[in-house]
Amino acid sequence: QQQQQQQAVQNRARKKPVGFPGANEMPARQQQQQQQQAVQNRARNAKRRKMADKILPQRIRELVPESQAYMDLLAFERKLDQTIMRKRVDIQEALKRPMKQKRKLRLYISNTFNPARPDADDSDGSIASWELRVEGKLLEDPGKQKKKFSSFFKSLVIELDKDLYGPDNHLVEWHRTPTTQETDGFQVKRPGDVSVRCTLLLMLDYQPPQFKLDLRLARLLGIHTQTRSCIIQALWQYVKTNKLQDSHDKEYINCDKYFQQIFDCPRLKFSEIPQRLTNLLLPPDPIVINHVISVDPNDQKKTACYDIDVEVEDPLKSQMSSFLLSTANQQEIASLDNKIHETIESINQLKIQRDFMLSFSRDPKGYIQDWLKSQSRDLKLMTDVVGNPEEERRAAFYHEPWSQEAVSRYFYCKIQQRRQELEQALAVRNT
Repeated sequence: QQQQQQQAVQNRARKKPVGFPGANEMPARQQQQQQQQAVQNRARNAKRRKMADKILPQRIRELVPESQAYMDLLAFERKLDQTIMRKRVDIQEALKRPMKQKRKLRLYISNTFNPARPDADDSDGSIASWELRVEGKLLEDPGKQKKKFSSFFKSLVIELDKDLYGPDNHLVEWHRTPTTQETDGFQVKRPGDVSVRCTLLLMLDYQPPQFKLDLRLARLLGIHTQTRSCIIQALWQYVKTNKLQDSHDKEYINCDKYFQQIFDCPRLKFSEIPQRLTNLLLPPDPIVINHVISVDPNDQKKTACYDIDVEVEDPLKSQMSSFLLSTANQQEIASLDNKIHETIESINQLKIQRDFMLSFSRDPKGYIQDWLKSQSRDLKLMTDVVGNPEEERRAAFYHEPWSQEAVSRYFYCKIQQRRQELEQALAVRNT
């Protein structure tokens, strides 16, 4: 008897028919299906829409020839997206390189003289003094946001007459620091009633930094002051032009007589050039301006003007950056893409309905039978039930020992369900 019962249990586990689940299996299976459905929904919502989702199937295009116009627009959109993407990449590469424009900075150097007033109450008015002003502005500046005068310079030194103001008071210096506040000009005020000769030393703030070349290297390359990358590029151009690269080992450069004088070696690696350039690059020369601070009231030429070549950021660079960062049309494009996807999904659903109706109209009986078989297979997949359809279609299959227990379990589940419903109804009525 025990062996028969064990055999019956094994048969039930191996041949469980559709529609007779265990007492505790249905809730667990439904919960698992709900979890899987939620995961699939999240994955579907999180999945990024692709271009392939916009394509109409070939069958639909055959049914609706006018849809070819949509496919032509889709191909044009793909080409346009590729063009925009290439242009964005070009702009990104261009922004990595310094984009500068040559501009003229007009420098104004003026001075005023305040003669002594014997009747002045304060000490400042009783002593003659002069004031020197150094200002400047860009000529033909199209930018709305004007740069401060000090932003063009790294340092400014005003050297006064040492004999008049002594060794401790004849220098006025300004040097840029990380916390420097930009200003539109510089002022220097000193006591005195005689004309003073002064020298202004202005060091431009090059971005990226520039260097003055050693005299021999400057003559060889024809460059006086330039950035490190431009100097190395000019060196490489000289090497290629004069065929100095070793024919057997491309890593080495065979120095000609000029290179031997500069680098002091007959042969060197190209990778060594940046290190060897360190001793050949000097700080750039400052701009030197000699000026006379006149205290003669009859002298009308108290303002001097000088034009200095400076480099400023190309205004196109800000436009290019704003283009890359712009997201103004992204929401509109995303909304239109969603509408296209919804329309394509709707068209596909209509195509399925049309095929269903068309197949049913041609062979109603055969189509219903095929449809029921398909639904049966789907049901088994959804409920994760494994069985043998050939055995299940025969009546003898249901006269096996497991059927009695399956029926008992089925009715037991139904009775328990009805009991819970009655208990809940009575509890509600009593309250």
